[in-house]
Amino acid sequence: ALLLWRDTPAQQRAKAIRKAAAILRQHAEELAYLDAVDGGNPLTAMLYDVEISADYMDYFAGLVTEMKGSTIPIGEGTLNYTLREPLGVVARIGAFNHPLLFVAGKCGAPLAAGNTLIVKPADQTPLSALRIAELWDGVFPPGVFSVVTGGRDAGAALVAHPRVAKIGFIGSVNAGRSVMSGASATLKALTLELGGKNALIACADAAPAEVADGVVRGMNFRYVTGQSCNSTSRVYLHAAIHDATLPEIVKRVREIKVGLPTERDTEMACLSSQAQFDKTMSYIKLGIEGGARLAYGGKRPADPKLARGFFVEPTVFADVTDDMRIAREEIFGPVVSVLRWTDESDLLARVNALDVGLTCSIWTHDLDRAHRLASRVEAGYVWINGASQHWVGVPFGGYKQSGIGREESIEELLACTQIKNVNVTLKRNA
Repeated sequence: ALLLWRDTPAQQRAKAIRKAAAILRQHAEELAYLDAVDGGNPLTAMLYDVEISADYMDYFAGLVTEMKGSTIPIGEGTLNYTLREPLGVVARIGAFNHPLLFVAGKCGAPLAAGNTLIVKPADQTPLSALRIAELWDGVFPPGVFSVVTGGRDAGAALVAHPRVAKIGFIGSVNAGRSVMSGASATLKALTLELGGKNALIACADAAPAEVADGVVRGMNFRYVTGQSCNSTSRVYLHAAIHDATLPEIVKRVREIKVGLPTERDTEMACLSSQAQFDKTMSYIKLGIEGGARLAYGGKRPADPKLARGFFVEPTVFADVTDDMRIAREEIFGPVVSVLRWTDESDLLARVNALDVGLTCSIWTHDLDRAHRLASRVEAGYVWINGASQHWVGVPFGGYKQSGIGREESIEELLACTQIKNVNVTLKRNA
């Protein structure tokens, strides 16, 4: 399958990828429903995941002609050029918070580059991936796109297999370390998109209402119940606006409609598993015991129909300090911590103190300050007066232990390739 696919003309590969994207759009309702019932995310949010996955596939289909080489001037009588070739077999291991997005949305780059692809969805949320495999039957030649389900053993087998040339992994920092260790035996190429404990910085000149909107959006309450590696769960409010902003945050969080994931008016649904529910509730308990003030939430919703699921109210902690575990450790649930700051140098030291650095959101109307802070925060993806949003074609990835490599852009395509150099000695005229 690999030789057949890599030798398929680039535009034919692109047509197949675009056809696969069109099938996603045609079956959007069905696929979104599968993710809603399987992972607990709101149906409306999962419809967006289907659309953005198709957009990413179309984007990479349009980049097939960027598999370019170059000629290098060496000297008379010599032709030197490079070829950009596929790696071979690429394996993608997805996470439970975006089941379809982390399967379909990650197919475009390796397939466009001429690789064959094996995807393993999270063992908690395999349904949409299996349905995609059915829907895409006949779109790609046999063996070009495959789905493997299972838990850690299945993932470990892909990581260890000598015929797999690259692993793309999305998950926790600890799991990423395990993948990196397992891949070292065969020196695989790696792309790792790992966890974050991301900061939102609100400066003294920021408008409290705008900041509050950004806090709610940045936490992804209404998207994946806060279960997002790029959620800005550490909110640093300047002391000058803290007291005006905190009530605005609580007001907006209180207005979030928590409901069943399959109901269209649900804004925030449930956590993905008992393990995530227990972990979230344990951190809420730690926050209270550690001296943080529970400003809102912290328990199950009152609605009787939500009593049996993994539902947690969106939760806001105030009076948080940097030494508290809720301010240092990724909870991966709907819990946001609010801290104060006054001095910029001290703020940066606090924001950059952790071993992770995926995203950061900065709120200010001072252009100099905005760019200064953006250049000094140790994070790979920074918003100024914005939060949460990703754009097709914009490189996404983390600093420090938040990962290796960049995705969602041409960098993702190039990371699925390798460069071969060819040197030709030309026949000289007598």
